Amino acid sequence: MPRLSVIVPCFKVQGFLRECLDSVLEQSFHDIEVIAVDDRSPDGSGAILDEYAARDPRLRVLHLPENVGLGRARNAALPYATGDFLLFLDSDDTLTPGALRAVTDRLAETGDPDVLVFDYARTYWWGGTRRNALAEVLSATDGVFTAAERPEILDLLMVVWNKAYRRDFVEENGFRFPPGYYEDTPWTFPVMLSAGRIATLDRICVNYRQRRQGSILSTTSRKHFDVHEQYKRVFAFVDAHPELAGWRPRLHRRMGEHCLDILAKPDRLPPAARAEFFRRTAELYRAFRPKGADPGDLRDLDVLAGSYASYLLREQAGRAGRAGGRQALRVRRAAGARARRALTGLRGRRPLDEELVLYSAASHQGLRGDPAAVYRAAREIAPRLRGVWVVRDAEVAAELPAGVDHVLLDSPEYLRLTARAKFFVNDVNWPGTLVKRPGSVHVHTHRGTPLKYLGADLLGKPGARLGLDVPQMLRRADRWDHSLAANRHSELVWERAYPCHFASARTGSPRNDVLVAGGPTDFRARHGIPPDHTVVLYAPTRRDYVRGGHVDRIDLARFAADLGEGHTLVVRLHPALATGPARGLGLAELHRRGIVVDATGEPHAEEVMLASDALVTDYSSIMFDYANLDRPIVVHADDWPTFTASRGAYLDITAEAPGHVSRSYRELAWLFASGGWRDEESARLRADFRCRFCEFDDGRAAERVVRTLLLGEAMPEPPGRVPGPAGARDLLAST
Repeated sequence: MPRLSVIVPCFKVQGFLRECLDSVLEQSFHDIEVIAVDDRSPDGSGAILDEYAARDPRLRVLHLPENVGLGRARNAALPYATGDFLLFLDSDDTLTPGALRAVTDRLAETGDPDVLVFDYARTYWWGGTRRNALAEVLSATDGVFTAAERPEILDLLMVVWNKAYRRDFVEENGFRFPPGYYEDTPWTFPVMLSAGRIATLDRICVNYRQRRQGSILSTTSRKHFDVHEQYKRVFAFVDAHPELAGWRPRLHRRMGEHCLDILAKPDRLPPAARAEFFRRTAELYRAFRPKGADPGDLRDLDVLAGSYASYLLREQAGRAGRAGGRQALRVRRAAGARARRALTGLRGRRPLDEELVLYSAASHQGLRGDPAAVYRAAREIAPRLRGVWVVRDAEVAAELPAGVDHVLLDSPEYLRLTARAKFFVNDVNWPGTLVKRPGSVHVHTHRGTPLKYLGADLLGKPGARLGLDVPQMLRRADRWDHSLAANRHSELVWERAYPCHFASARTGSPRNDVLVAGGPTDFRARHGIPPDHTVVLYAPTRRDYVRGGHVDRIDLARFAADLGEGHTLVVRLHPALATGPARGLGLAELHRRGIVVDATGEPHAEEVMLASDALVTDYSSIMFDYANLDRPIVVHADDWPTFTASRGAYLDITAEAPGHVSRSYRELAWLFASGGWRDEESARLRADFRCRFCEFDDGRAAERVVRTLLLGEAMPEPPGRVPGPAGARDLLAST
């Protein structure tokens, strides 16, 4: 008897079916059976199913004699399912890699609950991906619960395919799908309300395809009236189970919201049927309204108490309000522009504040990176300088340490300060609306030593510059007075990539001072990492050859296991991936289970580096910073040709690496199993790399910036390390 039965109903999906089946049958977890139902599909779906079944005995195909619809096609498969748990997958959707392994691990961890709810992401036909907006509901608990204990679980999308169901639980309760559209509704609500043990998995397991055309629910049809009958079935179930009567108010609200959402969609109902749909919804809403319901709780649904004409007037008013909001935004922007012009006019008459320094980092996300190091040094060396941080919103401001002066971006105070400040320190360009006043000094720190193409060099890489206005970027860079460099390679790249009128400052990277001198970090203690563990930091960069930038190059659970006892794997994704779906594809769940430590959200990369004993990266600039620690580095370059073709690189890091290079996972695992990651050859490679790319990092970079660029004092340049190895070269001349 298999652990999982995956039921896949199929109808007119020949263009998507192979991808769906591959996503199931190629999973790393193999103890499954797949029951595919050909719902009398008029295209080639049935033949595709037979082809796959001939190759894989785990797949069984049911060919129905007539088309019965999605719900009853699922019902047809249920008698043939023998797995401990049931999963339903629509045939135009796909499972994410490793999804079934994560599901079965979580089922075992929670003692085989009645229902396991997991996460999903919408994948759009144009290539975009968006994670479920209520994903935090899935991470709120480690144990099992009931819907009564955590009613917010019903706020999730009420579909069948984001859950695993214990088969015995389904059979004992006789759950089946009704005919018609919205068949998930009278399945999911009764299942969730009946379950005695519910568990969650905070991992994206399904890619929910958003088709441009052809999906059932985006079809204009009177079949959308089926939603009314489906909710009648839900309330009939509640009526048959008096102990569930307390759920009627919540179900009543969900019904009203759901029906109004259908009505608001322009592609669902034929225009001639919209008034009738409203009338039937209103009748249903009144019929199932709970006795003694608080009118305040239903205020946003009271339109159903009126006429269709009233509903149309409200919708028109809503559209007008939204249009008015957009107009108000344009007015505010115009007023802001006038205010900035007015302040610009004052600049010639009001002197600069010679002791005012404005700081920003990582697009106004608070004290981070090089600007933070300069800020701390300035407070110690020149306390008379007033340092003010520009932050993007009140949430970031609340996270600032006590006593840090700050201002919100684009606020009146921000406009006043930018009109008077003498110094501007940033690692990302300031907004284009900031006009540089003569006499002001802009110090650009950058964000590490460059490996991949930047600035003007992206003009020849259309995929990498997608959505990036390079000429506008260069106009903003025209405001730079000083560009910090940690080595001669960076100095050369900045002058090439940003052909602007700035002076290169051989200061070193201020944020690396703590790496050179050594500093405290409580990272291990905060994450419960034993003091005697060898910590391996894995820090991959983003890819430009895939939309969204995230590619799983390594099976993290396997790598953590292969490292063995006495090791902890710490993962830090590229900052651009921190708020997208990347962490939901397994990293967050592995962190929760203690298999890896997710350090993606750590604001200070230096603390993570200090806590580690070795670095595994691909093409991230973190390797140049990490080399200052003189600790082993392994470069995992399994897609180097693809990466360089899509993004471009200033040097061949596989030929001039800071340590050993692996070109497959097998090679990577062998390096750690054999001890090669820290052998004499790795030390020699690292020493050569440090001489070249840590040239100006001597632990005094922040002090050097403050004294020479802010105070105008004389201070010798960093001594520099010995020249790089013979034969070392940049690819600049050849690109």
